[in-house]
Order: sequence, then structure tokens, then C-alpha cells
Amino acid sequence: MRCMCGRFTLATPASEWAALFRLDRVPDVEPRYNIAPTQEVLAVRAPPGLRDHAGMHLAPDDAPVPHELAWMRWGLVPRWAQGIGPGQPLINARSETVAEKPSFRDSYRERRCLVVADGFYEWQTAGRRKQPYWIGLSDGRPFGFAGLWDSWQGENGQSMDSCVILTTGANEALRVLHDRMPVIVEPENFDLWLDPDTIPWEIEPLLRPHPEEDIRFFPVTTRVNYVANDDPGCVEPMQTQTELF
Repeated sequence: MRCMCGRFTLATPASEWAALFRLDRVPDVEPRYNIAPTQEVLAVRAPPGLRDHAGMHLAPDDAPVPHELAWMRWGLVPRWAQGIGPGQPLINARSETVAEKPSFRDSYRERRCLVVADGFYEWQTAGRRKQPYWIGLSDGRPFGFAGLWDSWQGENGQSMDSCVILTTGANEALRVLHDRMPVIVEPENFDLWLDPDTIPWEIEPLLRPHPEEDIRFFPVTTRVNYVANDDPGCVEPMQTQTELF
């Protein structure tokens, strides 16, 4: 089966999604229309120092989880990896098995994040052609993919934070394109997802398909197929009346 969520977008003005994720400042970033694996992406996480060295939570129990914005490589490199290999990057993780997989289980317990986005692409096979579609929320608002992150350090002192996006079964509307979809976390569950003290069984209910009534998608041109293309033309509908729900 083809990879799920291999490209996504973040073209919404930063002031809008900075407020959504309760960030202290609005970052100075350019709109992006064709974010690809191994590129740098923006992710929100609880600050790595939220716990002390004994594993104790440093914030009061009733305090909201602080949010930190970080640049990360899309394609998880576990901290125990010998290096960044030339093979297929770990850009997606199946939510059904993430708690057991060696590459993901520690991050699932302690290092969860929200990858900032406002849409993603999927390709539908039609004969010999693959038709790209842009997929987003029905009102166009930005959102957070459920993600995991890790911090890798090389022997020569180099370091890198990286992340992976979790997937689940597709909702009924999107099954015409693919049998999987990325997990989208609702804003009211941001703190639950990010809090390193959250017990895994508490977040399992979040790993579900996003409701189909809150999803829209439409065909776009094959311009998005080429990573070098990163402009509004990537998300323009092929025809004015082809939007599907």
C-alpha cells in the first residue's frame, strides 16, 4: 500500500495558528504549499525540560501544559540510531502498533507533538494516472497532526530533532482515495496529547479518523508531484465545480 500523508501544506497566516496552539509569539515563516519528507516542519511540543531528571513533572497539576514551537526534520530518526540512513524515512507510523514498535514506543510514551498543517495531499490511482487531491478541514482552519518526536545526536556533536506523523483508518469519505488518513487532534485535546504525564491508554481514543462531515477535498494539478514546486498553484482546484464532500 502506498504511503499515507506524504505531502502537506501550511499556508495559513502564522498569527492564526499561533493563537490556536497557544504560542507566546507569532513566528516569522513563509506560506508553504508542498511540504515533503526530510524537509524541516513546524511542530508544537511540551518543552523537553518539563520533567526533572527523576521523571517528575515540574509544573503544577492544574496548570496548562506549556507549548513550545520547534523546527524538526520530517522523518523520525530515533535517538539510538547509528546515523541517518539513505533508506525510506520514517514519515508515518500506524497508530494501531505505535506503542510496540521499537522505533516509536519510547516517543509515544514521552515525546508526543503536534505537526502544524492546514491540509495534506493524497493521490488516487486512475488507470495509469495518479490524480492528486488536496484535503483539508471544511472551514479551512489550521490543525495539528498527531506526531511523535525524538532528538538524535551523532558522534561528531551534530544533533537533530525529527518527527513522524501518526495515521489511522480513513473515514468513509476519504476511502475513495486511500484506506488510511493522518490523525488530526482536536484543539481541546492538545494538552492531553502533549503532556508527557498522560498515560498511553488515555490518548488511545484520540487516534481515530477525523469526522467526514468536517473534511473537504478536491483534485489539483500534478504540479504538486514535483517537490521544487511550492506555490499557490499546487492547491488550485482543477475545475471550479469539482469539490467533493
